[in-house]
Amino acid sequence: MANIFTSFLKNLTGQPQPDIESLVKSTENVTLVCKGCNSENSKHQLLRNNMICPQCGKYFRLGGKERIALLCDKKSNTDMFDNFESVDFLEFPGYAEKLEKSKKSTNEKDAVVCGTAKINGYEFAYFVMDSRFMMASMGSVLGEKITSIFEYATEKSLPVIGFTASGGARMQEGIVSLMQMAKVSGAVKRHSNAGNLYITVLTDPTTGGCTASFAMQGDIILAEPKALVGFAGRRVVEQTTKSKLPDNFQSAEFLLEHGFVDSIVQREKLRDTLSNILSIHSKKGGEA
Repeated sequence: MANIFTSFLKNLTGQPQPDIESLVKSTENVTLVCKGCNSENSKHQLLRNNMICPQCGKYFRLGGKERIALLCDKKSNTDMFDNFESVDFLEFPGYAEKLEKSKKSTNEKDAVVCGTAKINGYEFAYFVMDSRFMMASMGSVLGEKITSIFEYATEKSLPVIGFTASGGARMQEGIVSLMQMAKVSGAVKRHSNAGNLYITVLTDPTTGGCTASFAMQGDIILAEPKALVGFAGRRVVEQTTKSKLPDNFQSAEFLLEHGFVDSIVQREKLRDTLSNILSIHSKKGGEA
């Protein structure tokens, strides 16, 4: 069974992905406006600054390939399951058009990128959710890809690092979307039962069913500063509880204060932090 599984995965393994230098070179003529201070910044300069505004320090949201290129050893990243593609199987009104728009704007087939990479020589499997693709809502393909990377990591005894960002269930796929919570959670449990490490990094925003399942199942839970993390929206919670919530409710800092997050890590320090964690838990050792 393992040989069949390994052969199946081999056919789904893509090519090595771009490193940070190639991404910088390809974005020389791209300009982005910071939502924090409205300053204009060239994207290639932002990439060299971890996609953090040099004027006000606000974090720009990252696509999957950008985040991995910033984080990992050069030429160590291989994309996997990139042939999985969302389709409008329920023929939900307007869904096909939204999928096509998201595919064109992100150059991805769905809202998550999966693969393997190394940090300072320590190998791991990863998934990175991309909020630019329909707010990284949980559809059947997203759930299948994350489940598959956990199964691969279990087979290869690799740790998993997951970068979460989601608006919750993808309503255009009905009950199938909600099923992804249990599906991924089961894969996480099997990975854990095999003695493997799972690290989650909560990024802005991590909400809905993602928060209610695999985002909060990590052995170690990290978060980026000021990331929005929660389940239902603030207004819904206030109406349900009939109470006024603190101003920092559902922020990473609020969750850290109440014990839901182990640490808040600045983006420029995340590589070193993850490298240290991987070295402590490594079974094979790295090259650092």
